[in-house]
Amino acid sequence: MSKLTLSVDGGVVSRAKSYAKRRGVSISEMVEAYLATVADHPALLQREAPMLRSVRGALKKADIGEYRKHLAAKYR
Repeated sequence: MSKLTLSVDGGVVSRAKSYAKRRGVSISEMVEAYLATVADHPALLQREAPMLRSVRGALKKADIGEYRKHLAAKYR
């Protein structure tokens, strides 16, 4: 078994832990299952994730400069 270090937003980690606990699996098992799926089916990487499709167009008037400022302030 190989070890992998990931950098993930704290909120995502918290929600993932809750999800995993409710389903009786570990975060490692969830990540391994995801990686196995995309490794075995490379065409999945070419398609948009359902979550992305659901929010497409939501930020048509967004200002990328403002978003970059937000990110810079958030991660200082």
